Amino acid sequence: MTGSTGTVPGTGTAPVQDTVAQAARTPDARQPFRELGLKDDEYERIREILGRRPSDAELAMYSVMWSEHCSYKSSKVHLRYFGETTTEAMRSVMLAGIGENAGVVDIGDGWAVTFKVESHNHPSYVEPYQGAATGVGGIVRDILAMGARPVAVMDQLRFGPADAPDSQRVVPGVVAGVGGYGNSLGLPNIGGEVVFDPSYAGNPLVNAACIGVLRAADMYTAHASGAGNKVILYGSRTGLDGIGGVSVLASESFASGSGGDRKKLPSVQVGDPFAEKVLIECTLEIFRAGIVVGIQDLGGAGLSCATSELAAAGDGGMAVDLDRVPLRASGMTAAEILSSESQERMCAVVEPDKVDAFLAVCAKWEVEADVIGEVTDTGRLVITHHGEVVVDVPPRTVAHWGPVYERPVERPDFQDALRDNGSGSLARPAAGELPALILRMAASPNLCSRAWITDQYDRYVRGNTVLAQPADAGIVRVSDDVPGGPGDPDRPLSRRGLAMSTDCNSRYTLLDPYTGAQLALAEAYRNVATTGAVPLAVTDCLNFGSPEDPGVMWQFQQAVRGLADGCVELGIPVTGGNVSFYNQTGATAILPTPVVGVLGVIDDVTRRTVPGIGHDTGESLLLLGTTRDELDGSEWASVVHGHLGGVPPRVDLAAERLLAQILLAGSRDGMISAAHDLSEGGLAQALVEMCLVGDTGARVVLPDGDGPADPFVALFSESSARVLVAVPRTEELRFTEMCTARRQPWAKVGVVDAASRTLDIQGVGELSLPELREAWTGTLPALFG
Repeated sequence: MTGSTGTVPGTGTAPVQDTVAQAARTPDARQPFRELGLKDDEYERIREILGRRPSDAELAMYSVMWSEHCSYKSSKVHLRYFGETTTEAMRSVMLAGIGENAGVVDIGDGWAVTFKVESHNHPSYVEPYQGAATGVGGIVRDILAMGARPVAVMDQLRFGPADAPDSQRVVPGVVAGVGGYGNSLGLPNIGGEVVFDPSYAGNPLVNAACIGVLRAADMYTAHASGAGNKVILYGSRTGLDGIGGVSVLASESFASGSGGDRKKLPSVQVGDPFAEKVLIECTLEIFRAGIVVGIQDLGGAGLSCATSELAAAGDGGMAVDLDRVPLRASGMTAAEILSSESQERMCAVVEPDKVDAFLAVCAKWEVEADVIGEVTDTGRLVITHHGEVVVDVPPRTVAHWGPVYERPVERPDFQDALRDNGSGSLARPAAGELPALILRMAASPNLCSRAWITDQYDRYVRGNTVLAQPADAGIVRVSDDVPGGPGDPDRPLSRRGLAMSTDCNSRYTLLDPYTGAQLALAEAYRNVATTGAVPLAVTDCLNFGSPEDPGVMWQFQQAVRGLADGCVELGIPVTGGNVSFYNQTGATAILPTPVVGVLGVIDDVTRRTVPGIGHDTGESLLLLGTTRDELDGSEWASVVHGHLGGVPPRVDLAAERLLAQILLAGSRDGMISAAHDLSEGGLAQALVEMCLVGDTGARVVLPDGDGPADPFVALFSESSARVLVAVPRTEELRFTEMCTARRQPWAKVGVVDAASRTLDIQGVGELSLPELREAWTGTLPALFG
């Protein structure tokens, strides 16, 4: 292969840089396209597009931009279904959707919200702390790029068995990375998920979510328009860390230009949250000053992505000089500069007469900023290095012309056997064994308290957090401290709030991907409604195994269709998200994990519904929804029997909509004092958590009537569309009459009993709050110290 700039080992001489001109002169030069993740036909297509072989730098750009992470080449044909099913009513709330850095929805009164979930799975296994930390940093910059102030983060984590040896490395590292970066940014972590399952042992999932607030009129998108406008790179310097983050690109692939025996930094990005905090405030001031045309964060694929996407979304041309890019490593090649995923960097398009003002804002915040190019009307992305052209391509071919694969889709052979292997044959406990089972389940890794994790996160920084873990959904108050906001310290605090929940039960998705995705949507939707917020829009992070496996693609196809169809029935749009493939160890894929995030809005945060029962003895506990004998794929089957098979609980989205309406009316009219959804662990887990969160006892009588006669089923069924609510005695009649009038199933299952300090379940037994708390809170500290 031809060399590029740098020192040839042992010679002290610099080879000729692989320029566009040299590429034209040497059409048969060998290039490591396979090592960079490109297939033979993909490489030939690049040659056809260019009419020659690509230069080293061009090959690097195409390899990262045509990777699965950036191009969605295996998922595009299925993701189109979201657009095909979105109705005009659903579109009416969206200001920006799929294809932008993050979705944006209108929440009224001139306010808008942007939110998104993204994955950083593979880096977090290689280097847990930095992988998780830079995952947070990347999603925050996506939100910032839309013109919004980031106001909260969430994390969705999945690990191998909690007691597995490698979990001692991965779990503490990931949790520390999430907390270390988010806490340093001053962003509250208001919720998320932590799940342990053997399928994630060699491939943990680290998904990160962020919410941002902006004035609707001040939304920005990533585009480079206006010939002559300047392209400014600002933030941290560009280094060797992160090369290979979104593809298999590594500096060794361009060994002749790697500076001889210079040691390459890890492919996992290295984050500096304090640099990002300054970058955020600098960017927000730039937005307020109105001195930017378009903006793009530098995340996956670095400058390759930023320059090609900005140019492709604008007038179609850009000229960039890599000699102007500030570097923190010597001898970097053009390919390395373009592919580096060094963190805390942004790329802006600025009109010439506003460049000085832009640079002045950056200087004020001590953020390095350099004009590295300008917008052109040539329709070409031309990049020079050391005075020579190293890239000359149509930008759309890099950003948008990646291959689109219609990979084979085939229902796996094991699906029928899995479905037929239900939980009906599993031994069920007698009534006398239920108290011990409640304690065992409460202490299990997937149901126990997450305090060991969430106590490492700052949940209340900035003072706008209204609800956080262990609430069903996090809520933050909408602050005026956003670009374009009044910023008046004497202005009364806003009462408008944003709620968000993310959910997925991957066991359900394995049993039935279509239904499993809808159950994830239903649970996130229900959790938002449980707090008193109106569900408004959806984001997703679709984590699956190899797309080259027809069975995995069947799971993916079914999950996408289930989610899209469910959103139509609930009337809320998917605004964007992320796909993460190749999550597997060897030939063994993770459980299919389509994480679904639902955003909601509450007009008055003082009316939010809390998850813990209060100390008002005599308040009624009402179970809303219908309980069925649905234990396939349940936490009980997994914890007690290590079993997974059968069919997931029935999904009834019409029932979920009705339940949400009941919960919203109860919150708005002061008829509900506490609420908690029923999901993993069923009614038993909901009772345990409501008592412990409120530090209050309860007396429970399990329903018979239309409900199951078996107390085990009543306690541990995972039927969907159910919520346990506490209702003041003065409001019980009004609330139950509303439920009856609207045909919402309900049953009175108990009363609050503050004096008893026990959870007393008639016919089952009594459990003291201290013994429940010891079981619930002791597991993770015992495992991880």
